[in-house]
Amino acid sequence: MFNGKTDLLTADNSAIILVDHQPQMLFGVQSADRQTIINNTVGLAKTAKVFNAPTILTTVAAESFSGPLHPQIQEVFPDNKPIDRTTMNSWEDENFLAAVKKTGRKKLIMAALWTEVCLAFPTVSAIKDGFEVYIVTDASGGTTTEAHDIAVQRMIQAGAIPVTWMSVLLEYQRDWARQETYDAVLEIAMQHGGAYGAGLVYAQAMFGGHGG
Repeated sequence: MFNGKTDLLTADNSAIILVDHQPQMLFGVQSADRQTIINNTVGLAKTAKVFNAPTILTTVAAESFSGPLHPQIQEVFPDNKPIDRTTMNSWEDENFLAAVKKTGRKKLIMAALWTEVCLAFPTVSAIKDGFEVYIVTDASGGTTTEAHDIAVQRMIQAGAIPVTWMSVLLEYQRDWARQETYDAVLEIAMQHGGAYGAGLVYAQAMFGGHGG
């Protein structure tokens, strides 16, 4: 039987969804370094923009409690107004659900704060409704390491596929001969790719290569 989960991700078959990367949510994260999570999320956002993948931004109680979407993420999509909700589970918000359906994509690449709530709840709900969900674990964070890890296990048991932001970037690019996105992908990797990014900077400076 054909299983859509065996298809590699492309900007033509998937949408990227960033949920609740807001100050109040970030304050509670202890599963990973907060700045690293923001760095990875911005890298994922830039990936979506470079490849022109449908992108949904959403916040919870932005004006009354949680604050605005992190500015570094909003800067990537200055004209993309986040969908603000009251529900912890974004899948239970009519405007969010309409935005997802509007993309026409069955593969959803999702990252959120917190992993155990704002990622786990819509992931389980979306899978139940027939979507494939790819959870970006290093662009998400939980209130404790255990909370994050257990939530990831829960989502995998429900059928979610764990990925990292860099794997999404390179899965979208796939071939270094794709010149239309080549330079932009290298730029994202150098800005946000940690050790790999540093290696690219070195390779480009010393040898003029991409190091891929």
